[in-house]
Amino acid sequence: MSDTIELLAARRSVPANALSEPGPSDAELEQILTLASRVPDHGKLAPWRFIVIAGEGRAELGRRLAELLRETDPSVSEARLGAQSACFSQSALVVAVVSTAAPHVKIPEWEQELSAGAVCMNLSVAANALGYGAQWLTGWAAYEPRARELIGLAPQERVAGFLHLGTPTERLPDRPRPEIAKITTRWSA
Repeated sequence: MSDTIELLAARRSVPANALSEPGPSDAELEQILTLASRVPDHGKLAPWRFIVIAGEGRAELGRRLAELLRETDPSVSEARLGAQSACFSQSALVVAVVSTAAPHVKIPEWEQELSAGAVCMNLSVAANALGYGAQWLTGWAAYEPRARELIGLAPQERVAGFLHLGTPTERLPDRPRPEIAKITTRWSA
């Protein structure tokens, strides 16, 4: 079995709260982002970009998002506010993959959005290949306009995923996977 097949067969998400330091070095992160960007991209538009949330910025972004959550929902529980405040500090670092899909004369926006999803998957696989764990999440901040603005998105941009990266503190058993026979059909004339 090739190394690639072994990697894909073993890849699984690691919960963000089980991804501690050390995270990828700057050189490793650059490699991960470079590999993440090697995806199908009809028209060579690169309809995505990265926002790296690292160091003290993780806690500050979490704190500001918790404040915004309290503004948008005054009845929010203290537990949820605490979880939001800690959200980006759970893992060693977070990479926001931002979809910049836009109307184009030849390339449907849907294809551009799928390309951003492929970036998220490549990022996860590249992190795993370097020995790190990853979890692809979204959450309310990915959809709330003021939260997206706070994170640094333009109004037309969307969060394809927050990729939490770090060194796994535990290895969880694999989850049940779909039976291929139940999700596969063959077209015939």
